[in-house]
Amino acid sequence: MSKPTREYIYGINPAFEVIRAVKRKVYEAFLDETRLDQPRFSELVEMLENNTIPVRRVDRRRVNDLAGNRDHQGVVLKTGIYPYRKSDALWSRPRILLLDNVEDPHNVGGILRSAEIFGFDAVLLSEKGVPEIYPSVVKVSAGATEYLDIARDAPPESYVRTAREKGYRIIALDTSGRTDIRSLPDGSPDRLMVVIGGEDRSVSPFVLDHADHVVSIGQKGRINSLNAAIAAGIALFVLQKE
Repeated sequence: MSKPTREYIYGINPAFEVIRAVKRKVYEAFLDETRLDQPRFSELVEMLENNTIPVRRVDRRRVNDLAGNRDHQGVVLKTGIYPYRKSDALWSRPRILLLDNVEDPHNVGGILRSAEIFGFDAVLLSEKGVPEIYPSVVKVSAGATEYLDIARDAPPESYVRTAREKGYRIIALDTSGRTDIRSLPDGSPDRLMVVIGGEDRSVSPFVLDHADHVVSIGQKGRINSLNAAIAAGIALFVLQKE
């Protein structure tokens, strides 16, 4: 069965970023006709018209159907599918993020939002155990996906082997880590790979065994652990290139 060649991106912030980034083609926009007098909608309509993207003013039920949910804020774009990169093209980047066993699309979106903010513009997704860049991921990322180069063509073991061959320092974030992330020596190496795991299944044993450092985030509260996306945001902030 062939993969679809179109998808429907929803949410007002993702819509702006998809258009600005020009990463993929936008075929048309569907807007809730009851919201057109809102300032952000007027700004979006102007951007759509400036980019010669057809605008369809439709009722809310139509927008719900296209988005597949009610989390669309009255905006849906019909676009091409997400344009993944080949991982071979990303090994010149000084900062690479690897997601391993992050199964929740909302966590993936939140992590990618932090990655874009803190300069990790090359992202490797495990080809299994991590969601693809679905519209829900784009929505949670607030459109950050459109500014990242993301590959999803190998298992984490393969990515880690290549990273070691290329001279990357590999830092895995895991609750079992005995090193506090704030106490890492030489916190800003020339080449760095950061590995983030999920909440139910953390970083895989192979990756933990081959990481230069397995780190954790020191906590003083009483609850068990940080949400994966929040933990990733803290780690990427600490490890961003100085």
